[in-house]
Amino acid sequence: MPNLTLSFDENFLKKGRKHAQRQGKSLNALIRELLSKEIEQKDAVWLDHCFSLMDKANANSRGIKWSREDIYEK
Repeated sequence: MPNLTLSFDENFLKKGRKHAQRQGKSLNALIRELLSKEIEQKDAVWLDHCFSLMDKANANSRGIKWSREDIYEK
């Protein structure tokens, strides 16, 4: 796994380590978890927005159904 160097104020770093320790995690694991949640949340918002736009489009396929192979052929 690649490494990343971050810079924090010493007091902030101490608070971060204590917070992680209270949760039974290393600071590294806590930062990785928080970043992962942030990224996944953004992805979920984007996906919800796409489905919302599809709902608003009121498109009608008139009962026609396509398979994945049909779509790639066209």
